[in-house]
Amino acid sequence: MEKIRILIADDHSIIRTGLQMLFKSDPEFFVVAEAENGKQALELIQQHNPDIAILDISMPNISGIEATKLIKQKYPDVKVLILTIYENEEYVYQMIRAGANGYVLKDAGKKELFAAVRAVVAGKRFFSPGISELMIERFIKQTQEQQAVEEASKQVLTNREMEVLRLIAQGLTNVQIAEKLFLSVRTVSTHRGNIMLKLNIHDTAGLVRFAIKQGFLELGRESKKES
Repeated sequence: MEKIRILIADDHSIIRTGLQMLFKSDPEFFVVAEAENGKQALELIQQHNPDIAILDISMPNISGIEATKLIKQKYPDVKVLILTIYENEEYVYQMIRAGANGYVLKDAGKKELFAAVRAVVAGKRFFSPGISELMIERFIKQTQEQQAVEEASKQVLTNREMEVLRLIAQGLTNVQIAEKLFLSVRTVSTHRGNIMLKLNIHDTAGLVRFAIKQGFLELGRESKKES
């Protein structure tokens, strides 16, 4: 069986030694090199061509974040697994943006760390359970914030303006909307202008996209069928 070739980069020698001993306990893994900073890690990757680099975030010379970016630029086939004490969502997203394939906390057990290495080398992503929870919470928060913004956008429009927007989304002209709502063309034009102003949208295509996103188009179609 071909061994998984590992490079370890951490500025604490006791961590490197502990990881070296841990991986030696399983014949599936082989530590090809150890680095005490990001700069040295890059040099050793060039020399040893590991399958995976296990990096800490906080290292002298070149941080784990910068090292990850450089590894992905220079050695795209090398997987990067972050092993750190930082259970911080901003660090997680910085590392994801840098190109890291996984993020594991240093309090992880042997089973979790080995699973992370195997998953990352296989082309998958791996995050410690606590990190996955942070990411889910952030996603939920962003979704709720987006829903709040969308709901606020709806509330900005009057009922009449929402009616006009639904009909715009159906592709009706100002004249057709005026006939349907028993309004003057000038009034419809005024409503259209107010809608654009309130939503900060400056063309009809933008209004249609907004209406589709908010579900106004489907509502408009149902209303059209009923009438």
